[in-house]
Amino acid sequence: MKKIVVFTGAGISVESGLPTFRGSDGLWEGHRIEEVATPEAWQRNPELVQRFYNLRRRDCLRVEPNAAHAYLADLEKNYDVQIITQNIDDLHERAGSTKVLHLHGQIRKSQSSRNANLVYDIQGDDLPMGALCELGSQLRPHVVWFGEAVPNMAVASSMVEQADVFIIIGTSLQVYPAANLLFDCKAGCQIILIDPNAKQVPIPANVYKIAENASKGITYLAELLTK
Repeated sequence: MKKIVVFTGAGISVESGLPTFRGSDGLWEGHRIEEVATPEAWQRNPELVQRFYNLRRRDCLRVEPNAAHAYLADLEKNYDVQIITQNIDDLHERAGSTKVLHLHGQIRKSQSSRNANLVYDIQGDDLPMGALCELGSQLRPHVVWFGEAVPNMAVASSMVEQADVFIIIGTSLQVYPAANLLFDCKAGCQIILIDPNAKQVPIPANVYKIAENASKGITYLAELLTK
């Protein structure tokens, strides 16, 4: 069975109504990155960071998977499909995809602030201050912050190396180290980029570019995969 690896970014979730964190002014919901998305921010003002991610979690719970999420889940009927996502939402899982690797964590999970390997599901949208892990330390969002290592990168790289088709959806490939996955493809791998700004992305000439949003781009993708 042909192996398809799909790498998704914020663009696929925007169509479900989830805003991208970073706005055109460089701020995330009125906050600088340094205020809400770094280990130093957590040390300095954990209440602010917790509140910020509680709101993001609430946003996630109020939206539904869109046609692009559903299409990728449906691909599993005919292909061996692995999703690698930069997104911290769970829309791929809710659409029915069974193999999803989250590079930057998951908003509906928490982790120990002492031991990142202790991860817990969050019931509802609120992770309160005072909620402790089994070691007695405060639970924090299960999100990879700027300045932290991306623990699943090696796993993701190995998946891409085995792909017959590598599909990139909703990302301009500007966030590293994840953007380097493009260069892990084996010789002969079919590479497809779906993004409204695809033609402006500086990537190798062998990448087939579909300059559309995710839900419209998948109609062209379906034609490519059946040829």
